[in-house]
Order: sequence, then structure tokens, then C-alpha cells
Amino acid sequence: MIRRRTGPSGYGCFRCSRRSCSSRSAFWPVYANVASAAAAGYPAARMNDVTTAMILDGKELAGQVRAELASRIDALRSAGRQVRLDAVICSGNAGGEVYAASQERTCRQMGIDYRLHPLAEDVSEQVVLESIHRLNSDSSVHAIMVHMPMPEQVHPDRIQSAIDPVKDVEGVNPANIGNVIYGRRSLMPCTALAAMTMIESTGVRLQGKVAVCVGASRIVGRPVAVLLMQAEATVMSTNVHTPDLAAMTRQADIVISAAGVPGLVTGDMLKPGAIVVDVGINRIVDPETGRTRTVGDVEFDSVSRVAGWMSPVPGGVGPVTVAMLLRNTVEAAERAANA
Repeated sequence: MIRRRTGPSGYGCFRCSRRSCSSRSAFWPVYANVASAAAAGYPAARMNDVTTAMILDGKELAGQVRAELASRIDALRSAGRQVRLDAVICSGNAGGEVYAASQERTCRQMGIDYRLHPLAEDVSEQVVLESIHRLNSDSSVHAIMVHMPMPEQVHPDRIQSAIDPVKDVEGVNPANIGNVIYGRRSLMPCTALAAMTMIESTGVRLQGKVAVCVGASRIVGRPVAVLLMQAEATVMSTNVHTPDLAAMTRQADIVISAAGVPGLVTGDMLKPGAIVVDVGINRIVDPETGRTRTVGDVEFDSVSRVAGWMSPVPGGVGPVTVAMLLRNTVEAAERAANA
């Protein structure tokens, strides 16, 4: 099922603060229920006795975002601008190397020039900073990211603060975090932007809604809370230590969980019809098969009986986060072209 997303009418686009934004007329995919999500290939989606949740399909949503970006990349290319994303990584970061290879493939498919700058595992912080400064001063580089984690001798906050805010594709520079808080147009943290995009894709007007953010990280929980406040929702920020978390989530029209605790959010903790966005990425051993699998913070079966909309793991926020990285890259290139 493809539902037209008209977007909330009471406030401007959370990405650019404009009340009329081309992104608001896009098509966003919403599966009718758990059964149709299972038919689409989600391994966690199974039929229950009663299923109410509409499944927010991150894979299709990401595809729609990439289709929208393709025309913008073509326009930049026609104007003689090659969109470019540069990434810095240190040896020994196996997860980062896999992610970098995936990024390179995706960028190549989109016509984005992706360049990886590998550094030694024993690199000094000064050398990493010098690499960042070189990329900052190179006008052909539109977007910069640093694969985490860095070696223990390199302080991540200092590295992230060194990235030019206009090239900070992950939105991790404190200046960009501050811009989010003040509602200024800036590059936003990709996962927070992905979560907000999925919420907006439901077409539910956010003004006056109650939202609970479980987890308060700098790249998800805090910026999502700010974006929801800017949409005039009433926001509660919580964490795994919050006393009686369920009492808060039962009041919520929207629940975003980014705590990194498998099974933290269950159906009996929810208000019927709530929007549930699962940002958690957890690796667990399946007791039935003995194999490791990826799950979120949300207990899928029980939540699918109560929620109005929910995102699966995998196949939910993850693909949209990658799409938001691409969107930020193109946005940075467009700003450079208009500077």
C-alpha cells in the first residue's frame, strides 16, 4: 500500500523550516498491516490474532528519497558540480570498514563521488585533525564524515568539532546541534532526521500530540525531541532509568525508542493507535535457532497488536538513515553552489 503523505499543515518542513517544501508532496510507503509486511519480506513480521499496526517500510521510503535526490544531483552535474563526500576512517574499525564499503557502493549508484581516507590505528589526534582541516579547505569537497569509533588516543568530540559545519554531513558539530535547537537551517544528525521523516510519513498532524523519546543521545534522542517540539508536540525525554517508564509511554501518541535495550517497549506500555519508531539496533542470540540476529528496542508481536504505525528492525530506520546521509550530502553541495 502506498499512501500519499500530505504532511502536517500547521508548521513548516522540519528540514528547511519552509511551509511549502517540495519534499512534502512525495509518496511514502506504509504497509497496511503486519501480514503485508511479512509478505514484503520482513522476517520479524508475523501474523497475530489481532493486528492493527501499519508498518512503516524504511526500504521503500529510502528508495523514494533517493529518487528525489537523483534529479537534484543531475541538476548539479549539469551546472558543472560533482557532488562529493569524503570520509575519514582509522584501521582496526571493522564495522566502519563494512559501512564505508556500503557507502561507496550507494554513492556510486547515485553519482556521488565518495572518497575514503584511511589512517593508521596508532594515528595521533593531531594527524586526524590535520586531515579534517585539509578537507575543510578543499572547495571540491562538499561533505565530510568521520567513521566512529576512533582509537582511544583520539578524542571524538575534538574531531567532530573540527569539521566545518557547512560540510558536517552527519550533523555532529556542536554548531549544527545548536542550530537544531534554535530552529536554524542546518545539516541535522542523520538518524534523528530519519526518525522524524518516518513519523512525518504517517501524515499525522503533530501539533498538540504527546511524544516520548526513550534515550537522550546527542545524535538521536535529543535532536528528535527538539524537532518534535518545533512541530509543536509535547515532548517527554526519558531513559532506561526513568521510574515507571510505562506510565509515560501510555500517554504518548508517538514513542521513539533509541535506548539500545532489546524488548524494552512492549504492547502493554502503549496507547492504542500510537506511532512507534524503533531506532534500537541490538544483536541477540535466537533461542530457537542459536543464531545471532538483529532486533530493535520494540517487542514486535505485542506492539503490532496495539500501535497504529510502527517501524520494523531491520528494514525501518536504518535504510532511511543512509538516505538522510545522502540528502545532507546533496544539500551541502547545493549550498556550496549557491554560496
